[in-house]
Amino acid sequence: MKAIVTVIGKDTVGIIAAVCALLSQHNVNVLDISQTVLQDYFTMVMLVDLTDCNASFADLAAALEAAGTERGLSIRIQREDIFNAMHKI
Repeated sequence: MKAIVTVIGKDTVGIIAAVCALLSQHNVNVLDISQTVLQDYFTMVMLVDLTDCNASFADLAAALEAAGTERGLSIRIQREDIFNAMHKI
């Protein structure tokens, strides 16, 4: 299964490294990544593969949210099919 991870918050050093390290701990593979800094705000969207993930989707979502809270970021994960359904016109 694939999912979309979004990260938004004030730009600081190490955001990408921290998110990727957490995903790696759970055997989540990053397939694609797009990031930018808009003035002082960091935004990132990642397409990830959860096929070999060693945690439930709910546990992974909670871990990402907790990591975001620690760094003052909003980190969310959504299943790709739900993301696509929400963004269809």
